[in-house]
Amino acid sequence: MKKIMMIALLMVVAITGAKAQLLYKISGKDLKQPSYIVGTYHLAPVSFVDSIPGLRAAMTETQQVCGELDMSDMMSPDNIQKMMKAMMLPEGKTLKDYLTVEEMDKLNQLMKSLIGMDLTNPILEQQMGKMTPSAINTQLAVLMYMKHTPGFDPTNLFDGYFQKAAKEANKPVVGLETMDFQIKTLYQGKSLERQKTMLMCMVNNTAYHEQNLIALTRAFFAKDLAKMWEITKEKENNSCDSTPEEDAQLIDNRNIDWLTKLPAIMADKSTLIAVGAGHLPGDKGVLSLLRQAGYTVEAVK
Repeated sequence: MKKIMMIALLMVVAITGAKAQLLYKISGKDLKQPSYIVGTYHLAPVSFVDSIPGLRAAMTETQQVCGELDMSDMMSPDNIQKMMKAMMLPEGKTLKDYLTVEEMDKLNQLMKSLIGMDLTNPILEQQMGKMTPSAINTQLAVLMYMKHTPGFDPTNLFDGYFQKAAKEANKPVVGLETMDFQIKTLYQGKSLERQKTMLMCMVNNTAYHEQNLIALTRAFFAKDLAKMWEITKEKENNSCDSTPEEDAQLIDNRNIDWLTKLPAIMADKSTLIAVGAGHLPGDKGVLSLLRQAGYTVEAVK
C-alpha cells in the first residue's frame, strides 16, 4: 500500500539533508565511461528534472537510457490487450461477487468522496465494476493524488520523460523487464482474496494511508531515499502489512535480477538508468547491489 501513488506537489520540502539525492554516478570496475542511475516516481511532473543537480548533464553525457521497461512496448496493441485483461476479473464476475454488501458500501463512500459518484452509477460500474481489487486500488490512489494536486497532467510525467528524450535524441532505449513479466508481477502476483484484503485496507483506513502517502511524497521531493525507505518499512502489525514474500517479489528479487543485466548494458554504452526510487535504497537496493558488484557509486552533487 505504501508504494503506490502519493500526494501533492505543493508539499515539496525546500531544504534537503546533506545526503539527500536521487541521482548517482556509477564508475569503476570494467566501465570505460561512467553511467548514472536516477530514482523516479510515476506521478512527478517533468519539471522536477531541473530540481536534480547534474541530471541534465547526465542525460547529455550518456549514450542510452535504460528503464524498468521499454515504455514503447506498453503501447503495442497486443500488450495493451494483455494489460487490460490482467486488470479484469474472471469472465462473468464483478466486484460484487468478492465484496460483501457492507464492503461495497464503504468502497462506494470512498469513491463518492473522491469523484462525486460511485459504482451505483451505471457508467462507472461498467468501467470499473469488473476490475480486480488491485486495479481498483491503483485507481483509488490515482484519484487521491488528483484530488490533492490541482492541474495534474498525466501526459507530462517525470517517469517516462527520459525514454522520450532519448528517442528524440536518437539514443537507444533498453528495458530490464518484459511486459509479460511486469503483468505477471504487478497485476497477477497476488490472489484475488489477498487483493481484496489490500483494497479494504485502503477503504477502511483512508486517513492513515493518505498521511503515509503525503509523508512518502515529501521524502521523494526532498530527494531523501533514506526517509522513503523508512516509511515503506513502517508496519501496522496487521494483515495490511506486506509480507516478506510480497516485498521480495515486488522489489528485492527484481533488483537482484537487474544486477544480472546492468553490467553488460553499462559496459556496452554509457547509460542513464531510470527506475523507481523505491528500488534504490536498502541493503538489497540497487545502489547497495552495485557497490557489492564492485562498482563505485557516488551521489551527484
